Amino acid sequence: MSLESTGILLVSFEVIQSIAPLIVFFTLFQILFLKLPLSQLIRLYTGLAFTAFGMILFLHGVNNGFLPAGTQIGEFFGESKKGFLIPIGFVLGLLATLAEPSVRVLCYQVEESSNGYIRSNLMLYTLSFAVAILAAISMAKIIYRIPFLYIIVPGYLFVLILLWLCDKDFVGIAFDAGGAVTGPMAVSFLMSMAVGVATAYEGADPVADGFGLIAMIALAPIIFVMLLGVYIRFNGGQKNVQ
Repeated sequence: MSLESTGILLVSFEVIQSIAPLIVFFTLFQILFLKLPLSQLIRLYTGLAFTAFGMILFLHGVNNGFLPAGTQIGEFFGESKKGFLIPIGFVLGLLATLAEPSVRVLCYQVEESSNGYIRSNLMLYTLSFAVAILAAISMAKIIYRIPFLYIIVPGYLFVLILLWLCDKDFVGIAFDAGGAVTGPMAVSFLMSMAVGVATAYEGADPVADGFGLIAMIALAPIIFVMLLGVYIRFNGGQKNVQ
């Protein structure tokens, strides 16, 4: 059996192992309480089958595409193009967030729930720029060997200050955005890139310096969305912010 086939089988087993308890739970709930008609059950189970199939394809693609690509890019720049690491981190952070499905879902939900008060494009660009800035800072952390605590602790202290200054409508959005940006695109690509940079960069520790990027990315939208909320609050709470 080829490595390709073995990889698909392993991913398939992991996906089935993950979603099987949910299917069992739903089936028990259907038997005991829901009593949904057969036509609706067929649609639901068909959707679950498509979900499992999509997860298998996605995870297999991540393992064979995004992770190796991110690692190779990180190792290349870590070895020979150190001066480009910070701008490359910025660009890749921006692009990964723009491509993140969960970010777009969040932005659409924010615009819909706020009746257009907070535009989806404004949220998308704010989150993308925020992740880009923190991805660039994470590259600087590796290059200049800045301790992780020197970044993350002041960052969350700043968040505590913003909690008192920010428009209340933006607080919940900011913290949910922190989870949305740490989706499969950012985690699979940016984290593998950071580990690749730390592996190739002379004097860097792949464990101490390569990790922590996802925590910084999660912090980025919290700060920037709250800063947007501070601007809105002290700018008179303008409606339909573009």
